[in-house]
Amino acid sequence: MKANQLLKLFILIVGLTTFKVSYSQCDTIATLCDKHLTNGFISDGQDYRSLLLDDEIAEFNMTLYGNSTYRFAACSGLTDGNLIFSVYDQERNLLFTNKDYSNSAYWDFNINNTIDCIIEAQLDPNSSASGCAVLLVGFRQ
Repeated sequence: MKANQLLKLFILIVGLTTFKVSYSQCDTIATLCDKHLTNGFISDGQDYRSLLLDDEIAEFNMTLYGNSTYRFAACSGLTDGNLIFSVYDQERNLLFTNKDYSNSAYWDFNINNTIDCIIEAQLDPNSSASGCAVLLVGFRQ
């Protein structure tokens, strides 16, 4: 009985430690990614994060308001170009993907009309098999 309780305690400690390390990794990546929100862009205050394994895809929903300029910064790992992000409208029509631009770590969007969109993020399979995906969104005043 004592060994069973020790095993449960060990599994709990390992789980909490793994969670803490993963969350800390995302904090570091978010800080590095924040360097892309410059030149008059102000963060929307949200950090869109997801821990991705292998070929998983994270999905984020947001509304982009008309007559605005937005910058999306997408990072994973300690160098740029590890994360592929794609922007879709509500009917899943592809509006943009950074895959067509060497996985650019950020991109600016001029929005004429308000639109609800879906942003998908996935790790570049040529760069890494797992990691924390961070998407930051800024807007120009």
